[in-house]
Amino acid sequence: MKKTLVLLAAPLLTSNPAIENTYEERIEQTIVELDRKELSPIIEDEHLVSALILVESRGNDSAIGDRHIVGGEAVGALQIRPIMVREVNRILRIQKSDKRFALKDRYDRDKTIDMFLIWRDFHHSDSDYETIARNWNGGPKGYKNPRTEKYWNKVQDQLDEI
Repeated sequence: MKKTLVLLAAPLLTSNPAIENTYEERIEQTIVELDRKELSPIIEDEHLVSALILVESRGNDSAIGDRHIVGGEAVGALQIRPIMVREVNRILRIQKSDKRFALKDRYDRDKTIDMFLIWRDFHHSDSDYETIARNWNGGPKGYKNPRTEKYWNKVQDQLDEI
């Protein structure tokens, strides 16, 4: 709403058309810069999440992986295991949130993304994509595990295509 008001007020500030265009151009440039700053983290989040979803499940919200781990199967678009649901709920308790996730929520793309973002914001607020992706794949010390390098390469390939 603030942006709309600024645009509407701009023509009222001057009556000289040459100055008006220059002033309006500066306002529009400022608005574009503000939009870019505000939207950049959101767009970046979407890119990382999209890349992870493609690598984890090829976009299949019903995907079930690691069936050999009875009771510990990875499920959904982001292949979330029961231990991750417990971890996210633990984080929510620490944050004094009433929100909780159930195992069935792993089949809901929006809820899985929400779980991922809660986990990422808590454990990796300042981490780079590689650390986040490798820990998502390999656990708390995944970024140190050479076996997660191949996973990171797959995520990176997806990021390059987005």
